[in-house]
Amino acid sequence: MKNLALLRNPKQRKLLFSAGLSWMFDAMEVGMISFIVAALAVEWQLGAQQVGLLMAINSIGMAVGAAISGLLADRYGRRAILLWTLLIFSIASGLSALATGFIVLCVLRFVAGFGLGGELPVASTLVSESVPIKERGRAVVLLESFWAIGWIVAALIAYFIIPEYGWRMAFAIGAVPAFFALYLRRALKDSPSFEAQKGSRLNIRDRMRSLWSIRHRKATVTLWILWFTVVFSYYGMFLWLPSVMVLKGFDLMKSFQYVLIMTLAQLPGYFTAAYFIEKFGRKFVLVAYLLLTAGSALWFGSAETEGVLLASGICLSFFNLGAWGGMYAYTPELYPTAVRGTGVGFAASFGRVGGIIGPYLVGMLVARHVAISSIFMIFFITIVVGALTVLFFGKETKGTDPDKEFAGSAS
Repeated sequence: MKNLALLRNPKQRKLLFSAGLSWMFDAMEVGMISFIVAALAVEWQLGAQQVGLLMAINSIGMAVGAAISGLLADRYGRRAILLWTLLIFSIASGLSALATGFIVLCVLRFVAGFGLGGELPVASTLVSESVPIKERGRAVVLLESFWAIGWIVAALIAYFIIPEYGWRMAFAIGAVPAFFALYLRRALKDSPSFEAQKGSRLNIRDRMRSLWSIRHRKATVTLWILWFTVVFSYYGMFLWLPSVMVLKGFDLMKSFQYVLIMTLAQLPGYFTAAYFIEKFGRKFVLVAYLLLTAGSALWFGSAETEGVLLASGICLSFFNLGAWGGMYAYTPELYPTAVRGTGVGFAASFGRVGGIIGPYLVGMLVARHVAISSIFMIFFITIVVGALTVLFFGKETKGTDPDKEFAGSAS
């Protein structure tokens, strides 16, 4: 019931659902790539390294988009940048349906990734700034839960649309969010804390200097390590999930079906994280869910039977996406409003470097016939590093107000 308390406020409800739907479309776009490449690999006869390259290019775009959008959001507002990034990735997705070759598709996926990477940190910053402190963490985790809905939609498209109408139709569906942007123009407003900064906003150089000032340096390093380890492991594991299922002996349709079941487990992962994050704090959720994700990755990589594969995959989805929700709630709380968009954007951008390396590394290792269990051992170690970094160096932010705590320190 506590998770629904903030939904009783009409303004907060409208904000959460409006930003949440944009988040859902973002997830749908990312999720569809993992299914589309499995079909493309067959139709275009792509090798494992080409598949990894296509996924990596999408993440390169996301890294660039996150950094630039974070900077622009602190200058022009969260709402304006959210609308533009939504338009960019949806239009690029629609154009991807017309791709005539691998290189053209790679270019379009970079542009789409730019919009995707920019939209996520800006949306989480907007929601974090627009709700009361006592509900802030829960609100952002609930926002992140729309990611699971987007992946479920992507899995349904993969299961029902791709086999019947082909991967081009899936990309065409990805253009739908462009129309949603017209609604968001009226539905969303910038946060009160950002509006209060008018006339006293820092320039880019001062904002970058602030991220590495004595007061913020430890938080910045902690966040960058956290984001790198989480994004590296997530994109390395989940973008390859349908293909890994095929490598483990399942046909394409069966792998899509199993991934859909695993994806459904993301929703309770988010909802439990949303409950625990205000009850026990951000560090508890991040450390606990990351360590359980690491264990699930080890279990999934060594699974040999159908039942174990499905059970471990469900646990992997449950705990990994709960940790994502905690990370998105935690990140904006470590910076004051003046540099929050920049701080969140650059943390996400550095994380996307992991999203570039992860899928491409898997492609290289698969091409060299490295065992799936060994590949998932890499993810196990990486996730544990992220959990321990938060445990020993992270600061608990539950109930804190960064603007009051860092008053006068941003310059």
